[in-house]
Amino acid sequence: MKISFTVNTKRVTVDVPPDMPLLWVLRDVLDLKGTKFGCGAAQCGACTVHVNGAPTRSCVLPASSVEGAEVLTVEGLSPDGSHPVQRAWQELDVPQCGYCQAGQIMAAVALLARNPNPSDADIDAAMNGNLCRCGTYLRIRRAIHRAAELMAAGAQPQGNGRSQRSPNGGEALRR
Repeated sequence: MKISFTVNTKRVTVDVPPDMPLLWVLRDVLDLKGTKFGCGAAQCGACTVHVNGAPTRSCVLPASSVEGAEVLTVEGLSPDGSHPVQRAWQELDVPQCGYCQAGQIMAAVALLARNPNPSDADIDAAMNGNLCRCGTYLRIRRAIHRAAELMAAGAQPQGNGRSQRSPNGGEALRR
């Protein structure tokens, strides 16, 4: 089935089975390897991308459901890692193994688009369900606060700027 959508501001058409998860379209068909496979059941958040501005688990989303949609992956935030959230992640050395970080970053971008000055409780609520097996949750929280500072000081996010809308659900942020 031919499916047309926009990914990282570029219009694409792919010919894939309609039930193929968006994750595999991104990784295997479009060669965008930033989005990771974690659990395959929308439970860990490693595969988080934005679909029409909302953080979405791509491992369970059928490709057919993104027909005409706008998809933003971690690669689309900035060509050089200069998005304020990416800069904050680098400044604070957030990743340990790094596997979950693309999903964490995409969830954080969505949070900051909705709430430019989140409290710890806001961060915990928005980021729960994005799991980190290395336990970098405190660094993630600090990095979100730092990204909020960078954005307030005028550092503008790049990419298509459409990372808004809904928070993730799931477990509370681990300490």
